[in-house]
Amino acid sequence: MMSGSSPAASLVGRFLVAAPSMPDERFQKSVVFICKHDTEGALGIIVNNAVNDLPLGQVYKQLGIEVPSVSDNQPVLFGGPVETSRGLVLHSADYKREETLLIEGGMALTASLEILKDMAGGHGPKQAWLALGHSGWAPGQLDREMQDNAWLVVDANPALVFDADFGAKWQRALDMLGGKGGGSGRFDLASYSHQTGRA
Repeated sequence: MMSGSSPAASLVGRFLVAAPSMPDERFQKSVVFICKHDTEGALGIIVNNAVNDLPLGQVYKQLGIEVPSVSDNQPVLFGGPVETSRGLVLHSADYKREETLLIEGGMALTASLEILKDMAGGHGPKQAWLALGHSGWAPGQLDREMQDNAWLVVDANPALVFDADFGAKWQRALDMLGGKGGGSGRFDLASYSHQTGRA
């Protein structure tokens, strides 16, 4: 028999898309890629929020990493409000280190200075985002938020994870949900009900 503390279903490798009724303003209109979800809690990276005025090239410079091309203007993600000074690299699974967490769907997560050195030297993963901070949930917390309809679950895809059009990602993720029912493919906010079943 399964323990009552285990998640109803693992959300690893899927998107949590903030529902229009999201009560936590830190997560409004966010798209979170879930990297870990088990009885110990959950960890995800917000993939549609960049850190202002901090390109990847500047991070390399701050860390003393030599970069052949000085013009690395790739944005750095704000991965979430937990441990915002810690960097995690969300990347394609073609790159792996001993500490790399492989995620379903061809994705991976690595937290090390070495992956940044490899990326700067052109030996890193084909696709990658450096994220500062992450989104974290204590055991059972995410499951409660799901019951309260704070999040919509959408199947993730690398194309949307690595798309740099941050402003459009939330609506595009919602549209992926809307396309499941054979309708227009556009998620209709007006028809979304955020009732939680409370009297």
